[in-house]
This record gives sequence, C-alpha cells and structure tokens, in this order.
Amino acid sequence: MHVENAVVPTKEQIESLTDESATGPIYMVNLLKFKDKAAYADGRETDLTGREAYQIYGREVAAHLAKVGGKLVFGGSVRQLLLGTVEELWDQVAIAMYPSRQAMLQMVMDANYMASAVHREAGLAGQLNIETVVPGT
Repeated sequence: MHVENAVVPTKEQIESLTDESATGPIYMVNLLKFKDKAAYADGRETDLTGREAYQIYGREVAAHLAKVGGKLVFGGSVRQLLLGTVEELWDQVAIAMYPSRQAMLQMVMDANYMASAVHREAGLAGQLNIETVVPGT
C-alpha cells in the first residue's frame, strides 16, 4: 500500500464532492502531519510551529462547520501505532461530521473559510482525508 500525504485535493477528488447521488451525513477522518515550522504562502514571518498554525485554523473552523450544520466529533494527538507499520506516523487525528458532501463543499468554497484555511496550509506538511458513512445511510 502506497500512502501519500497531501494538502490540496486533486481535481478528481474535488469533483467527487459534487456527486449529488451521494446523500446523507459524512464523517471525514483527517490524519494530520504538521510542519516543524509554519510556512505561510504569503511569505509572512512567523515563529509558530506547524501545530500552532493548525490550532488557529482548528479554532476558527468550528464556526465554519456550524454554519453548514456540521461539527467536530473527535480530535486527538497520535501517541503510537499498535498494529501494522508505516514509515512515519501522523501527528493528530480529527473527525468532522458534515450533513452532506454538498455541505462540506459549501464550507470550503466560502470566502471566510478560505481566510481561515491559510493557517491550515501554513501548518500542514500533509494529510489524508477519509470520507466515511454510517452503514445503511
């Protein structure tokens, strides 16, 4: 199994969010890997670590989730791997619930969310987003 962290979704991944045949709530599992030092795309100077920059995003994204009817379900730091092997562990896991794919798309396209997302991009070395659903929904 090949695993590749990313910060920006591919065109195909973005297009999958617009699939209107998918209905019902989704639970997005986020496996997060932080940069040692935050690096903002606009070149601003900062003493923040990647984790600290992402924490700014995390505080702000709660309001963005609520605007579309979503919420943070779980967030925690990765301590250790108990089964299997990977070259490098992720730093944190977060699970967010969205009432639908369309709600998630609405959130990420919102200008206010995009302003918050600069902290996400500054802090993340990469991540995996895994869409999950409750069986039978």
